[in-house]
Amino acid sequence: MTSHETVCLLNTGPDDAHVSITIYYVDQPPVGPYRIVVPSERTRHVRFNDLSDPAPIPVDRDFASLIESDVPIVVQHTRLDSRQAENALLSTIAFSGNE
Repeated sequence: MTSHETVCLLNTGPDDAHVSITIYYVDQPPVGPYRIVVPSERTRHVRFNDLSDPAPIPVDRDFASLIESDVPIVVQHTRLDSRQAENALLSTIAFSGNE
């Protein structure tokens, strides 16, 4: 099993969600946006390892992500660390709210 990070995007609304992901690194400028469409009332699961346009995300590099959408969505970010025999799984959830 390979370590990976996945973003699960949930769109419960009546309109398609146009999502952009920007990747930030410690020692270089941000990369992105990576563009993803999540149809209305659907979910998309995207591994960061599979993102390639505008550039692949290097393996074994620390990064952070900014996820933006033109309609409200729920985002679950999951990280699986399989570098040791005892796997570690971490997951966080965020959702947009009205201000």
